[in-house]
Amino acid sequence: MRRDPKYLIFKDLLGGLLITLKTFFKKPVTVQYPRERVTVYPSFRGRHALVRDPETGTARCVACLKCVQVCPSRCIEVRYEVDPETGARKMLEYNLHALRCIYCGYCEEVCPVGAIVLTEWFEYSSRDRAGLIFDKERLLKNWDEFIEKYPEKVYTNKFWNLKGIPEILKPAPKREGILIKVRD
Repeated sequence: MRRDPKYLIFKDLLGGLLITLKTFFKKPVTVQYPRERVTVYPSFRGRHALVRDPETGTARCVACLKCVQVCPSRCIEVRYEVDPETGARKMLEYNLHALRCIYCGYCEEVCPVGAIVLTEWFEYSSRDRAGLIFDKERLLKNWDEFIEKYPEKVYTNKFWNLKGIPEILKPAPKREGILIKVRD
């Protein structure tokens, strides 16, 4: 083996050219994004949405605040009032700061009624920061836009029923399988 610097430079240059030639004839991995759509995984966590109850037309949220408590980035704010007669909570405001969110899915997983969903939509942007703070109306609108592509009467998020987890380890609502009624 030669230790001549000219030989080493030539060897490295030839090795680099061979790698370039190999990759030159491979099929490119790049997706031409605006023209070609990227297929997302079934459990992809994208834009947030509040599920609209088809019977009442309002959000399914019961203001239990579990999503607020479990969120590691503290991006969810909920204001509610308590009905003095029944003691039930009624949600007044639901704000979600998408710029703070780390899309972990804990809020979706902990919700006992399946009121918040991370949809498979990843295409959203804004020209200012205020455009990525979703209020209750915007989150309900996100749900309406997302659910249009589901012709079925129910929607089941694939993230709720993960494969490989024993049924006994799943919380009770997840064992039963939360089906969200979309339309009558």
